[in-house]
Amino acid sequence: MGIGVAVFLIAVGAVLTFAVHATASGFNIHTVGIILMIAGALGLVVTLTIFAPRRRATVVQERTVGGPVGSPATVTQERVAESREVY
Repeated sequence: MGIGVAVFLIAVGAVLTFAVHATASGFNIHTVGIILMIAGALGLVVTLTIFAPRRRATVVQERTVGGPVGSPATVTQERVAESREVY
């Protein structure tokens, strides 16, 4: 269930609870509205807790660059950090 579906359920439940003044035999329309609002609120909370905390991964690469083998060349170290969003 996405955020849009959850908000839709809350809206339909609110309309059934507060705006409809009809009666039906066999079930209570106001109770159905309350159930839809609760289901929408739970869906919204679950959706936000699952999709809100996005992790960020940091990739660190270290590289050592030197001269030819056997020569007394200077050694250079390089560190590259890259941040990516992981879904």
